[in-house]
Amino acid sequence: MNVKHPRPRILLASALAALLLSSTACSSKAGGDSKSDGADGVKSGPGVTDKTVRLGALTDLTGPYATLGKSLVQAQQMWADETNAAGGICGRKVEIVVEDHGYDVQKAVTAYADISPDVVALPQVVGSPVVAALLDDIERDQVLTFPQAWAASLLGKQSVQVLGTTYDLDMIAAVDFLTRTKGLKKGDKIGHVYFEGDYGNNALEGSTWAAERAGMKIVGQKIKATDTDLSAQVSALRAAGVKAVLISAGPAQTASLAGVAASRGLLVPIVSNAPGFAPQLMKTPAAKALVAMLSVVSSAPAVGSEIPGVQKMVAAYQKKYPGSPVDSGVLSGYNAAQLIGADLKKACEAGSLAREDVIKAHRAQRAADTGLGSPQDFSDVNRPASVKTYVLKPDAKAVGGLVGVEEAHSAPGVEEYLKSRKS
Repeated sequence: MNVKHPRPRILLASALAALLLSSTACSSKAGGDSKSDGADGVKSGPGVTDKTVRLGALTDLTGPYATLGKSLVQAQQMWADETNAAGGICGRKVEIVVEDHGYDVQKAVTAYADISPDVVALPQVVGSPVVAALLDDIERDQVLTFPQAWAASLLGKQSVQVLGTTYDLDMIAAVDFLTRTKGLKKGDKIGHVYFEGDYGNNALEGSTWAAERAGMKIVGQKIKATDTDLSAQVSALRAAGVKAVLISAGPAQTASLAGVAASRGLLVPIVSNAPGFAPQLMKTPAAKALVAMLSVVSSAPAVGSEIPGVQKMVAAYQKKYPGSPVDSGVLSGYNAAQLIGADLKKACEAGSLAREDVIKAHRAQRAADTGLGSPQDFSDVNRPASVKTYVLKPDAKAVGGLVGVEEAHSAPGVEEYLKSRKS
């Protein structure tokens, strides 16, 4: 994707290649703050006219998560095209406006100010630090927002919905997986390499709680997003005598961890949060070590799974975007778009597409099921939408580079942990 403007605004048309870059600031004329009835009697508001429903996305197309951002954008545009071909939502055409923040928080804050007057909801905001910086504004503006981030610190907001599990629950599932299938036992040490910030800290909360519950100890190694050589961390974990390693970082760090560990004889199981894997890793020198050592815990199934809804989505995506990798971002983006669509349709049926009524429609959903994974309950703002995780493993021949090991399940202790977190 060729983006020339430092903070491009993109109004997505039928194909992603037709990017319309705006060089001026966005005004509020498209949606404004009005909440008048449309010609069909449906109450409107920002992002809604008699002809269009406009959604927004704050994504990363030029930074460290550019590959993920592209997958998310393309998947959500595919959903919009499919929806419009079927008559749109509430008799209105769906438009998606994208702002590229390059994983720069200040750019994201500026982009939100630019885009927010003209959209009814945000089915995509990439990055925990970005969402954290925007929380107050999102709540004030009542813009239903689905982050591509899963920190528990994002719970508790009416306007913000973490889809699936949170990082801590995934790491509880990871410790459970290690004790059930990899022979770890009371007294063992587990390494945990994690990014500084909400992502890593929340993941560490889960692993520490689960390890203590199982009589084991976590040996933590905090890293920065710019750290791509984990030789020092591997040496420290080997010296500590860990029996397994958890990693809550990005794909580059997962590849370095596995490659260095294998080369230095630290041949132990590695379990990653979902953001720590990308199918492109299967074409790197670390691929052999990843296949031998890595498992991935995720609230979403593998894109190569046999779930009918997932297979249908993959086939449609490959047809629309031939040559583009089908990764977890495709599944995550398409799932989020479908859920936003369901909320808008429900709000329309109740007679209002005003922001607060879209949120009301969303929070009334207790078993939202897109056919792309586990049903989700959005009724409790303080609780993850799901507590079930899949376990996946790398496979170079599989679509998306992962195959399923265990179906979605709730790890022992999860409910106990959630109760302890409230107290």
